[in-house]
Amino acid sequence: MENSAKLGQLQIRVSAREKAAIQAAARRAGMDMSAYVLARVLPDSQSRAQALLDRMNSAATRKLALAEFSSWLNDLSGAELEQAVQLSPAETLPAEVRNYLAAMVELACARQRIAVPAWTREIAPLREPHFASALVGLRLHLLKNSPAPFRRRNLFVDTSVGGQV
Repeated sequence: MENSAKLGQLQIRVSAREKAAIQAAARRAGMDMSAYVLARVLPDSQSRAQALLDRMNSAATRKLALAEFSSWLNDLSGAELEQAVQLSPAETLPAEVRNYLAAMVELACARQRIAVPAWTREIAPLREPHFASALVGLRLHLLKNSPAPFRRRNLFVDTSVGGQV
């Protein structure tokens, strides 16, 4: 989030119970009410990245979190992207997931013309090819149309950052 002078004011109407709940939550977070509300409404890029990475620890939420991460990367400005991608994925994530994340970040950085974070180079490509579809008839299409960062990692996908299946 940009750190600029605060020249505006926002007022919202809340009940006494809602105000007390917000005050209590802000106190628990060690923040004043304004900072707490801003952090909830406009979370900084690294916090959002970490939240998505955390959701990838669970196999149950991993696919959705990967899709959300892809969409989110596409919406970031260059400065937001630079901040967001400094966090490397946990070593405990499967190699396939770490490679997907690295490829998405590499592609997003190339599109924004910013430097790729060093952690992406530390993730070894998959030994065996991984195809996004089990349909054998799609393999030639995936081999030909996967973006370069995915192909370098032995991942073959039809769509990537910004695309939806």
